Amino acid sequence: MWYILPFGLGVFFNIFEELVKWFYFFAEIAMANFFHDNRDICFLFDYFDLKELAAIQERETPNGNADYLPDDLDDMLDNYRRILEMIGEVSADTLAPNAEQVDAEGNTLNPDGTVTLHPLVRQNLNRLTQADMMGFTLPRQYGGLNCPILIYTMATELVARGDGSFMNMFGLQGIADTIYAFASDKIKDEVLPRFSSGEVTGAMVLTEPDAGSDLQAVRLRADQSADGTWILNGVKRFITNGCGEILLVLARSEHEIKDGRGLSLFICERSPAVKVRCLEKKLGIHGSPTCELVFDNTPARLIGERQRGLITYVLALMNGARLGIAAQSLGIAEAAYRLARTYAHSRVQFGAPIERLAPVAEMVVEMQVKIEAMRALTYETARVCDLENNTNRLLERHADQLSDAEKKEFKQTSRTYKRLNAMLTPMSKYFGAEGSIFVATNTIQVLGGSGYIKDYPAERYLRDARITSIYEGTSQLQVVAAIKGITSGVFATYVDSLEKKTYDDQKLEELKAVLIKGREEIQSAVEFAKSQSGAYVDLVARRLVDAAIAVLVGHYFLGQAEKNDRKKHVAELFIGHNEPVVTMNCVQVKQGNTKILNDYELLAGSVPAA
Repeated sequence: MWYILPFGLGVFFNIFEELVKWFYFFAEIAMANFFHDNRDICFLFDYFDLKELAAIQERETPNGNADYLPDDLDDMLDNYRRILEMIGEVSADTLAPNAEQVDAEGNTLNPDGTVTLHPLVRQNLNRLTQADMMGFTLPRQYGGLNCPILIYTMATELVARGDGSFMNMFGLQGIADTIYAFASDKIKDEVLPRFSSGEVTGAMVLTEPDAGSDLQAVRLRADQSADGTWILNGVKRFITNGCGEILLVLARSEHEIKDGRGLSLFICERSPAVKVRCLEKKLGIHGSPTCELVFDNTPARLIGERQRGLITYVLALMNGARLGIAAQSLGIAEAAYRLARTYAHSRVQFGAPIERLAPVAEMVVEMQVKIEAMRALTYETARVCDLENNTNRLLERHADQLSDAEKKEFKQTSRTYKRLNAMLTPMSKYFGAEGSIFVATNTIQVLGGSGYIKDYPAERYLRDARITSIYEGTSQLQVVAAIKGITSGVFATYVDSLEKKTYDDQKLEELKAVLIKGREEIQSAVEFAKSQSGAYVDLVARRLVDAAIAVLVGHYFLGQAEKNDRKKHVAELFIGHNEPVVTMNCVQVKQGNTKILNDYELLAGSVPAA
């Protein structure tokens, strides 16, 4: 009967093949799950000792009249897995399909100073709320899931892979943790259940037109009336989700004190007294509304104590936010890499897939290893954050049962974790952000001309990735923060503990020896830099931080390689590739070249005329 077809057999079979391809494409979307399909996240879920984190967290956080309590630690781990499976499903079947339209259309600023979220953004929020995936790290007493930060970080990556811009709304659950840690019981009881139920979203309202990285320069006024009520007046800018219902606002309560000691933290709710003056027109993350806010006699309540707004509360808030950006960077990079990998495999040139071309193969492998390195550092940072939090929980809840010696030991352990987190968190944010940009840029390169046009989401991934090295502290500020841990001895002490681990596999021992050599080079370079001026330490900080990250991630890969044969190959490639890079960075540090500082005007040239 083939002769009755109005076209040849070849055309028919081409059409049939195309239909089959699309059938499997839609079938794959229908069954997609961003947790199940990521072998590295699944491996790390089993690799980390989640029972260690769950045991203390479950015992030491209030449950109230929670509907669900785990039977035991195995049940708790099963619950974590089911949570990630649900997040993986929502990210794959809702967030990712909605992302392109949300990016194209954005949100709407209304004449009355309110914002209408894109209907698909609202759909995303509703889907997560229906799945009970809000209040991620809050205690069950407030309707939360009581997840460790490590599980929250995994979930944040999955959400960001679906839509990097929507991750900001999901990630801003973190302000609920600040409320839980520092607010009064009255505020906690009123506000936190609303976060867990998905009734409200929040915003960190910190920056101003003249106070971006330098938050000590914040000028928004907080005045207290005779009856004790606080009133806020002023302008805030670059506020992610500034149209949210719950706002944590940094304001100057002590007007005679001009530095950070004069700042306090306040909570207020969206009302006619807070107007969105404009929505910023941005390069990327179009689904995330970035607002300029005007406070006009806005009623507010104090969080914690006066004058501790920046020094204590915002620093804690920012640390959580920076870890969230590291996870966001991971998700965007993962989405970009998968596009590049698929394209390189299917695009045929010169009679073969382009992934068979050595330069393309190198790009693809470098992207994948970079992502695994980012994930290793970010997840380890999240784990250490959990260890610090759990140590503090034990100390706070059982202080009256501890001897003086035990209290001293707990406090020392807490300080050790705090110092380590102060180094690892900015490292994770810096390494993740720069890595995400690297992967997104190379994705466009792998796709060539196709990557430069909007037919593929490669250009969106790059636009979304680009903000990660800017907000919540630029990469340069992260380096300045991280270098303190390297020059103060935190890095050396931490790496010493990693070097004590022994491996049965001789190859892993040989790779460890390479890392030990790298650590010795770093310590020599650090001592040289410290012998110079403070400005010189800042000048060479990036090289030292890059070298330190390479050594740390190398050790993380060695630990993973014990449990996974493929990771041995990853460790060998990563450590071998970075060995000369570490040496180069240290050699450059020890050159003592200060020409950039001494001859800045000459080298940079004159300021361009207006």
